Amino acid sequence: MSEARALLGRLEYQRGNVEAALRVFDGIDLQAAIQRFQPSLSEKPSSKRNNKLRSDSSNSGSQHAASLVLEAIYLKAMSLQKLGKAIEAAQQCKSVLDAVESIFQRGIPDVMVEQKLQETVSKSVELLPELWKQAGAYQEALASYRRALLSQWNLDDECCTRIQKRFSVFLLYGGVEASPPSLASQTEGSFVPKNNLEEAILLLMILLKKWYLGKTHWDPSVMEHLTFALSLCGQTSVLAKHFEEVLPGIYPRTERWYSLALCYSAASDDEAALNLLKKSLNKNESPNDINALLLAAKICSSDYYLASEGVEYAKRAIGDDELLDGHLRSVGLHLLGSCLANESKIASSDHQRSLLQAEALKSLGEAFSLDRHNPDLIFDMGVEYAEQRNMQAALKCAKQFIDTTGGSVSKGWRLLSLVLSAQQRYSEAEVVTDAALEETTKWEQGPLLRIRAKLKAAQSLPMEAVEAYRALLALVQAQRKAYGSLKNGTEERDNKVSEFEVWQGLANLYASLSYCRDAEICLQKAKALKTYSATTLHAEGDMHGVREQTQHALAAYLNALSTEVDHVPSKVSIGALLSKQGPKYLPVARSFLSDALRLEPTNRMAWFYLGQVHKHDGRLAEAADCFQAASMLEESDPVESLRPL
Repeated sequence: MSEARALLGRLEYQRGNVEAALRVFDGIDLQAAIQRFQPSLSEKPSSKRNNKLRSDSSNSGSQHAASLVLEAIYLKAMSLQKLGKAIEAAQQCKSVLDAVESIFQRGIPDVMVEQKLQETVSKSVELLPELWKQAGAYQEALASYRRALLSQWNLDDECCTRIQKRFSVFLLYGGVEASPPSLASQTEGSFVPKNNLEEAILLLMILLKKWYLGKTHWDPSVMEHLTFALSLCGQTSVLAKHFEEVLPGIYPRTERWYSLALCYSAASDDEAALNLLKKSLNKNESPNDINALLLAAKICSSDYYLASEGVEYAKRAIGDDELLDGHLRSVGLHLLGSCLANESKIASSDHQRSLLQAEALKSLGEAFSLDRHNPDLIFDMGVEYAEQRNMQAALKCAKQFIDTTGGSVSKGWRLLSLVLSAQQRYSEAEVVTDAALEETTKWEQGPLLRIRAKLKAAQSLPMEAVEAYRALLALVQAQRKAYGSLKNGTEERDNKVSEFEVWQGLANLYASLSYCRDAEICLQKAKALKTYSATTLHAEGDMHGVREQTQHALAAYLNALSTEVDHVPSKVSIGALLSKQGPKYLPVARSFLSDALRLEPTNRMAWFYLGQVHKHDGRLAEAADCFQAASMLEESDPVESLRPL
């Protein structure tokens, strides 16, 4: 009776009479059919040779009957789906899989299973999670996906691939937090994903491995989803390996190089990224690829010594007006301005520096005229104005950045606070810093607490500055315990404060107060974290200077320069020390101070000591100019350098 209804219902369904088919299917008693089929399908194969043919014949008949009934319930689920009854459809589809598990208690065997029965099972396994998603029952959909992949349904590679891909997409974009798989499904020693992202990445990697082994066809969307997932968790170096493993011919080589460059750049390996882009931009490849040119310019903009190269890339990118829309032109001009600004910092002459700074502001201004609401552009303009000591323009940009971002980005508050400190408005800078601390999360407060400590010191409130440093030290140590020690310069890249910086700051503060013992303790703490540091050696020199141990101080400063050739504070300190040693040392002192000003033209102490050198040497006009420059810079000197921004 059930088999007859199954045949009749299938005929109605194929004719498109969904409601009629549904009425026929309603008369099928699935549970009774299961009980009838279960003994013959689930019994162990007979070991007696003379019973083999009879057993095979009986088994084949039962499988055919079971196939008809299970297909009928599957078609019933399809009919309900077409009528918009997703929950009922999912329940019917689930009953098919429950019935199969009841009949085949050891899982569906690899052989001796009727093709039609296997097709019905495969379609039901694939359909069930989609029905739960249509019904809005997302937890049930998750459970159905896992059941499909963990149970023994004897699915072919293509069906399994489709399920794995849909499941990974659902985990990535479904907006539902999945709990880890149940303990029953976990095997000892296997990797167990802890969240949606890990589970999706695992599935996508399995899909790629299937393609490598030739078990499925190439699907570019799998790599796109994996790119999104690995980028989201910062594992772009892993993504780069997968791009490298893709066989030649899948991607055009320039496209592969560009993708790899993006991965390496995000992983802080700028050298590898730039080398790949140079290959891509070769005259025999794609010399006018706008995206590659902009990325190359962006990488170069972060390194003073590559800035001139970045200028060329940016100019090539904006050179063809027909290829650029307004947004890309703005990006190109923004990068050109950033590269010019960085190139100016290592210019060989004041005239060249002035020209580069003017060109940088001009490019940034043109970019701003094309995109007035780009927060990164507004911020970079503010920093450039501040470095050129145009504090009113910098203040305007800092406020505009905070308005544009809604105060959600801490570097905007830091810029505003530093600009106010450069205008000697310390109390207002403190108010801004306190407001920023309330707006930012705990782990992002390090740079703000450092600024607060320096603001206290600038106002001659040393004990309050010490308390601020102590709060900063507690935060940094809590971060270290929570996340472990950061390596490879990630603190600097992520704008976090290292424990070394805190001890160094405390040492400098105690040294300025002539608390030599406390300063020495802090320096020892700093040296334990970073043995060879120009900053620490320079602080040691300052300590010897306080004790009037001139030779030891000079040795410490020279050791600092040996560690870091362009360490400006050490050059200034050597120049200051030698200027007091008599006329024969004045040329050497002038050389060190001039070199310091070449590297950092806004260093007021270098100007001051250079003025002292000129005064001792009898050049009073030059001395007056230097003292005037030092005085003007003192009036616009922020409590800390703008470069870490």
